[in-house]
Amino acid sequence: MKKIAAVHDASGVLVKDTVADHLRAEIASGALRPGVRIVEGAWARKFGVAQASIREAINLLAQEGFVTKASGRSARVVNLTEQDVLQIYEMRGALEGLAARLLATRSLDIGPLEQALDMMRRASKERRPAELIDTDLKFHLELCRLSNNPHVFDHARKLLLPLFAFVRIRVLSSGQDTSVWGKDFEAHQRIVDLIKEGQGEIAEAYVQRIMARFASTAYDNWEKKPTAAVRVRAAASQAKKKSKVK
Repeated sequence: MKKIAAVHDASGVLVKDTVADHLRAEIASGALRPGVRIVEGAWARKFGVAQASIREAINLLAQEGFVTKASGRSARVVNLTEQDVLQIYEMRGALEGLAARLLATRSLDIGPLEQALDMMRRASKERRPAELIDTDLKFHLELCRLSNNPHVFDHARKLLLPLFAFVRIRVLSSGQDTSVWGKDFEAHQRIVDLIKEGQGEIAEAYVQRIMARFASTAYDNWEKKPTAAVRVRAAASQAKKKSKVK
C-alpha cells in the first residue's frame, strides 16, 4: 500500500483529497464492500498518514454519498437493500416528476440536460461505465436544479448521491460494461422532449412511470456479470496495456 506522508502530494493536492481518491478506488473495486466499517486508525496506518487525514477524507466521501456516517460511530460504505432501492425510486418518481413539470412550465434553457444526455451516450459508446454513471447522475441532478425549487433539489441530492454511489460500487466491482443503460437513453430523451414541448403534466406522469419501471429491474441489473464477449474485450484490453508497459 502506497504511503502518503506529506500534507500535499507532489502535485500540490491536499492529503485528504489523495486519501479520498484511494479509499474511493478501494470501494469501487469491491475491496471495501457495501456496509463495511471504515476504521480510521487502520487506514491511517496503511496509508502512513495522520488519522485526521482519514477522517477528512471520509467526510469528503460522505458528501459524495459513498459512505454513511452516524454521530459517534465509524463510517460505513454505503449499503442499500432492494427494499431501500424500491423506496428511493418511489421518491424519485415524485421529486423528479415534479421537477419535470415545473421545468416544462417555464421558458428556461435546458441545455445542461441535453449536454448530460450527450455525455451519457458518448460514455456508453466508448464503454466507460464509471463516466456513464456519473453523467447519468448529472442529468437527474440538473433536472431537479433547473426546476428552480431549492427544496426539490436538496431532497434530490440526499436521495441521488448515495444511490448513484451504490450503483457505481456494484457495477464497477462486478465488471459490467455499459450495455445495461442502452435502452434507457430513449427514456431520458423523451423527458427532454416533453419538457421542451411544455407538456408539464405529461412529463410528470412519464417520469413517475419510468421510475416505477426502473425500480423493478435496477437492483438486479447493477450486478449482472459481464457477458463472454465483454470478458474477451476486457482481457484483450488488459493484454494490450501490459504489452505497452513492456
